[in-house]
Amino acid sequence: MRATARAAETSEPVQQTEKLYMENTLLRVAGALFCHDAKRAPTHTEQIALNRGVAEKNIVIRPDPKLGQPGPLAHKIFVALIKKHSGYGRPTHADVSFTKRELMRLIGRAEWGGSASEQLERALEEIHYTFVQTRFKSSDKFVEHSFNIFPEIYLERREHATDPIEACTVTLARPIMSSLQDGHFTCLNHGLMQQLGTIGQAFYMRLFFHFTNHYDGHHRKRVTFAKRYDDICVEWLGGLAVRPYQSIIERDQLGPHLRQLVKAEFLASYTITEAKGRNGFVITFRPGAAFFADYDRFYRNRERGSVQFHFHADRQQIAEPLKVAYLFIEKRDGHANAGIPYVPTKDVETAKHLLARVPFEHMPDFLDYALAEAKKTRFDVQTLGGLKQYLSRYEERRTQRVAAKVAHVRREAEDKATELRMAYDRFRRAEADRLFSTLPDKERAAIEEAAHTKAPRYSRGAGSLAQTIFEIERARITAERHPKKIPSLDEWQRRAA
Repeated sequence: MRATARAAETSEPVQQTEKLYMENTLLRVAGALFCHDAKRAPTHTEQIALNRGVAEKNIVIRPDPKLGQPGPLAHKIFVALIKKHSGYGRPTHADVSFTKRELMRLIGRAEWGGSASEQLERALEEIHYTFVQTRFKSSDKFVEHSFNIFPEIYLERREHATDPIEACTVTLARPIMSSLQDGHFTCLNHGLMQQLGTIGQAFYMRLFFHFTNHYDGHHRKRVTFAKRYDDICVEWLGGLAVRPYQSIIERDQLGPHLRQLVKAEFLASYTITEAKGRNGFVITFRPGAAFFADYDRFYRNRERGSVQFHFHADRQQIAEPLKVAYLFIEKRDGHANAGIPYVPTKDVETAKHLLARVPFEHMPDFLDYALAEAKKTRFDVQTLGGLKQYLSRYEERRTQRVAAKVAHVRREAEDKATELRMAYDRFRRAEADRLFSTLPDKERAAIEEAAHTKAPRYSRGAGSLAQTIFEIERARITAERHPKKIPSLDEWQRRAA
């Protein structure tokens, strides 16, 4: 499956914008995570355990006790977020950002008012506060992770907490990102998913995953997948009510969604039969022409595509300004905000202005400096705009610090070079003295005479200085006459490395 995923990563389908990369653990979690009954979802607060008793693959989902299980709107937002994240291309990035226009389209509203914004925030909170634990066996060890799928959510509102959301940035969990980077994902057709309801989408994601694992690329008629109906309700459909009669399942519950998948040619057929051995039903699925077309389209074409410019634009216009505005509030108040707060548009616009002059990675340093300067004059800063007055002084200070750092680095390099040269000179002299002691008497006498000639002022006199100068000259002349017998500076460095 991993090799297949890597093929999808580098593929370039006919319509690139249709691809959706769903990380495999996220795909498994999503089936149980979302309840597709909007009225019942808030009442589902009990822990959900998948593969209970199976040590090699175990997932536990804990909905928020106040919000309950994420509902249909949360599922819709989840799919849209993963789709946009897929569109950013490779390499993968943790942040996904949405503008107000995208949020309106996401919720399906022509107008963006308080109620739609509240529904969006509620859906994001349902996912944000749901806790996930996974335990999988990898090679000869178990890998465990505990995380929230959306660990961080940043919101922008015009001014007040009751104003509609203007933009948002969502961060994906680190284990999900690591798995995506390692190629553990399934490539899906988002265009087809948009034609389906949330139950149809849940069926499509899980079936595409299983069909891909069973398909060898050649024997299409052999590919089938069967699963118990009650397990489907729990593991794929978020605890959907289990119906006792086949006619109800077919007519009123799952049948309409499965028939839609048949109409889209993703499924060739499905059958609902009584289970053997114990009560209940089994549903057997056969893939249709649309699955095989997408399999070829996503996994067999190896041309690489990328749309990184979408990510960079969102990062510069939404994600980084939002994070700077949030960071200002945290540093001003001295603590991180609880829950999912918001920042006003005015602070976000100021953040964009600041980012035009101060790189994002230096923003924590600027905020610390500006707030410290404001404190000196007892200026009670309430908005990010209040710190703009310190920007010029910070830039001067930063320029001075950069220049001082460059000078320090240069001095360190010069000192290191000097120390290296001195160490090599000591080595070279020691090697020359050793070599001199092995030379014939006649050659040694000639070298000593030359050394006396080079240092006549000291060599004939008495005292330690005269002897030292003489020995230095003797070593130098010995090394010059036998250059191949003493390692050069570069060779000496290579040997020491």
